[in-house]
Amino acid sequence: MKSALCLFLFAINFLYAGIEGYWKSINETTGYPQCVIAVYEYENVYYGRIIATYDENGKMKEDIYKAKERAPGVVGHPFYCGLDIIWGLQNTGASYKGKILDPQKGNIYNAELWNEGPNLVVRGKLLIFGRNQTWLPATDADFPKGFKKPALKDLVPKIPEVN
Repeated sequence: MKSALCLFLFAINFLYAGIEGYWKSINETTGYPQCVIAVYEYENVYYGRIIATYDENGKMKEDIYKAKERAPGVVGHPFYCGLDIIWGLQNTGASYKGKILDPQKGNIYNAELWNEGPNLVVRGKLLIFGRNQTWLPATDADFPKGFKKPALKDLVPKIPEVN
């Protein structure tokens, strides 16, 4: 009886996991993390903001408090860290659909996000072409000691303009 209840609670948690939280994108070639994105809700719509980036060896190189590198494909060349790269995500039942930005090139794509187990699958697509990337949950161990994660409820969207 106890194991059935645990299985039921796990299934409920899995079905309603949602996309809100801190997610780590992984470089498909190296297997190291690339960045941490905070997916947050604002007025019943979801957005994704870069919180930190990693170097090619998987070591955190900058964050929202010590931003260094800038996005060449975005008007004004804002810092990558602190930049909203996902916006307008609406819950369609099985997934969330909106827009995603390639901040280096300034390209905007249709986006679809959904949970797959504990992970988040992010699909960027143009017409019928697209690709998926699996993001992993970011844990406290993914941040430097003493790093203060921004409260998701306090984030306000800033939709970037592209060149």
